[in-house]
Amino acid sequence: MQKPNYYAIIPAEVRYSKKLTPNAKLLYAEITALSNKDNVCWASNKYFSNLYNVSTVTISRWISSLVKNNFIIRNIIYIKGTKEIDKRYLQLCSEGINNIDKTPINKIVKDNITSINTTSNNNIEGKPSSLDEVNNYFLEKNFDLSEAINFFEYYENNGWKQGKNKMKKWKLAANRWMRNYKPKQKQGLASQYGFSINTQKQIS
Repeated sequence: MQKPNYYAIIPAEVRYSKKLTPNAKLLYAEITALSNKDNVCWASNKYFSNLYNVSTVTISRWISSLVKNNFIIRNIIYIKGTKEIDKRYLQLCSEGINNIDKTPINKIVKDNITSINTTSNNNIEGKPSSLDEVNNYFLEKNFDLSEAINFFEYYENNGWKQGKNKMKKWKLAANRWMRNYKPKQKQGLASQYGFSINTQKQIS
């Protein structure tokens, strides 16, 4: 049997359902692809059986699980005046393939990438990824790495906030930190190495 060449869609509620087998989810996708504007699919169990190379009993089991979990409705039309089945059709319970957003796939991918990049850039701007990134920035500015550590630890402790608001651009805050930096008064060599010098004059 020649395989059809068309797209099928599996909505999230079906895709992540723990009550359906993977094959039942695949069959749902096939039904959506074959549904008309009224979300009705006339394909028979025999058609699906040949398509997926399984028995009609197996197809019936997949359909029953979709019906049981309220993803599709199975409608049966009987020959008038008898209990003999004339036709059977399946109908989607949700919006179906025809009401799904038909935005071109290339635009969707482009928009998704833009969204991801925007989120990523905002995170990078608002907060450095690590202390190493701060160190590198302070080095670019020829600034003392000890202040890079002070800057990072200060804002890391306060949740990268300026006042009550989340920081939008950490590099601007770093520039302000460096401008406001006041170097400590250098100590004499003796003090640096732990020696004390008694400057009082000895009284004889």
